[in-house]
Amino acid sequence: MLNFSPVREKTITIAQLAATVKFADLKPLTNEMIDLMLKLIKDCVDADVVFAPNDPNASDEYAEKDGDKNAAWTLGHVIVHTTASAEESAAMASELARGVEHHGRSRSEVAWESITTIAQCRHRLEESRRMRLASLELWPDQPHLDNTYQPNPTIEPINAINRFIRGLSHDDSHLKQIEEIVRQARAARG
Repeated sequence: MLNFSPVREKTITIAQLAATVKFADLKPLTNEMIDLMLKLIKDCVDADVVFAPNDPNASDEYAEKDGDKNAAWTLGHVIVHTTASAEESAAMASELARGVEHHGRSRSEVAWESITTIAQCRHRLEESRRMRLASLELWPDQPHLDNTYQPNPTIEPINAINRFIRGLSHDDSHLKQIEEIVRQARAARG
């Protein structure tokens, strides 16, 4: 697993971390992340997926409904959110690797309200694994790692490897949230 703590602690940049990662690392890193997420939910039941945890720090500035802006996320919500973000990073990375100029976002997210069973969560994670790994098959043998974009002047230029691991970083940022939802849900069902 990549250690994203130094990036979060601002002792290194994500570009510096990405410089230590090779294309051949992306598949095992993806598998490790999905395997870890599956492990975190391995003992969950359907009720855990829709359980509304206590999260006093809940804040979603992108929520479409005002009532959802400060609502705690369910396990199903976190799973669809993290997988969508990582899939977006993987898709964008494959375009950068092929020399395609950055042209904006590439995001599709399953409606979180439709995820109500643990089987659906596991399926979503496995589907995401398949999609992310498939995106790596789109990379040429000699990826265009000099093809970058800079979303704003405060961020270092982002190349294909950097873009891909940003998805893993986003997954990583939600691991403790998944653990806490699972802990609260288990406690609630006794």
